[in-house]
Amino acid sequence: MNVVILAAGKGTRMRSGLPKVLHPIGGRPMLSHVLHTAQSLEPKKIIVVIGHGADQVRQTIEAGLTPALQSIMHWVIQDPPLGTGHAVAQTLPLLDQDCPTLVLYGDVPLIRAATLLALVQGVQTHHGITLLTARFDQPKGYGRIVRDPQGQILRIVEEKDADDALRSIQEINTGFMAAPTQALCRWVGALDNHNAQGEFYLTDIIGKSVAEGMPITSVAPGHIEETFGVNSQQERARIERLYQRQIADVLMQAGVRLQDPDRIDVLGSLDCAADVSIHAGCLFEGEVQIDQGVTIGPHCVIRNARIGAGSIIEAFSHIDGAEIGPSAVIGPYARLRPGTAIAEGVHVGNFVEIKNSSLGPRSKANHLAYLGDATIGSRVNVGAGTITCNYDGAEKHRTIIEDDVFIGSDTQLVAPVTVGKGATLGAGTTLTADAPAHQLTLSRAQQVSIKGYRRPQKKEH
Repeated sequence: MNVVILAAGKGTRMRSGLPKVLHPIGGRPMLSHVLHTAQSLEPKKIIVVIGHGADQVRQTIEAGLTPALQSIMHWVIQDPPLGTGHAVAQTLPLLDQDCPTLVLYGDVPLIRAATLLALVQGVQTHHGITLLTARFDQPKGYGRIVRDPQGQILRIVEEKDADDALRSIQEINTGFMAAPTQALCRWVGALDNHNAQGEFYLTDIIGKSVAEGMPITSVAPGHIEETFGVNSQQERARIERLYQRQIADVLMQAGVRLQDPDRIDVLGSLDCAADVSIHAGCLFEGEVQIDQGVTIGPHCVIRNARIGAGSIIEAFSHIDGAEIGPSAVIGPYARLRPGTAIAEGVHVGNFVEIKNSSLGPRSKANHLAYLGDATIGSRVNVGAGTITCNYDGAEKHRTIIEDDVFIGSDTQLVAPVTVGKGATLGAGTTLTADAPAHQLTLSRAQQVSIKGYRRPQKKEH
């Protein structure tokens, strides 16, 4: 099949300089969702009609394309925009005449592959146009489906061209259709713009098909929200919540426990094993993989991470680009930045930040520490307030802490520095040279008490 995606609209009601089809749903442009759904049908060609912000749309979308999708994609420009029929007319030279053509919309991101497949099968079975229609209690703004007494489709009338009787019809045109390509080319080439908007309506091909005696059939969407388009920020927000609820339902069907399925946001892909528990308010971005039995506390942000089986991520933790081994405990309020690897049984406590570092099995940093550019062995205790001083103002340097080290509270390790196996660093130490294995190392200024000292007092006014 050919797939034509209409994506040239400006989206004036969005009140944004961003082209409408680039507004995100689930962290990806709306057009990207439609493209990937279309690709799942294995078409011969996908032709995208762009207009407003054409260069920006093309550059943004192409940056995220797989080679397989890029190999079948074509771009055409509609300038000036003269209606949906005019938009499809720009694609006619690229269409394969020997297979059906499916017409989609770049601002209707929830359309499902099964629904589109039903459209194509309708053409293959009846050898005429197949429309996707729906029934709305309040169909304002949509073109109405006009049928004869036997239920056969006669035409589609846009609301601006309809009288009161036609506006009372509740069956609407969603815009999605499939048609035999040779006939489509003939009908689109004969369109005119004699209507209230002075545009070339793609829907006028229905009347031309009827005049030729070709059958017109219709299918209904599996879910009504598939047909919802985005023309305002309010509609975009509604589609976002519907999309997130779809993801939540899939997760729950796979055995994930969601405390509140209406309060989860997935901006990318979230792969969860069974018996994962996710509390309310969590945000997942990029590619996230969570193994069996993990518990995610409320209001966590997890981006491009893998979390091992049985781990606990406590409330308000922020994990970005980290790999966490089994049975680890992270947080609350911990921050794990890119390049961090946490081994089995590690405990990273509250207000601990780790960057580009690794912690070996059963090590722990329980409170208020910063570990940057560090390699930390097994069974290491990092005391509260410890920091690795990894930046000299020009370069980053690495700290190495070997197995079974105990680091006292409020310690500064001035990198590059190595702490040998089994060493102990006394609380308050500033380490500027390597600490020998199995020894106590400490550095403290001599304690002084000053007799007769008087604390400054506030002046009375």
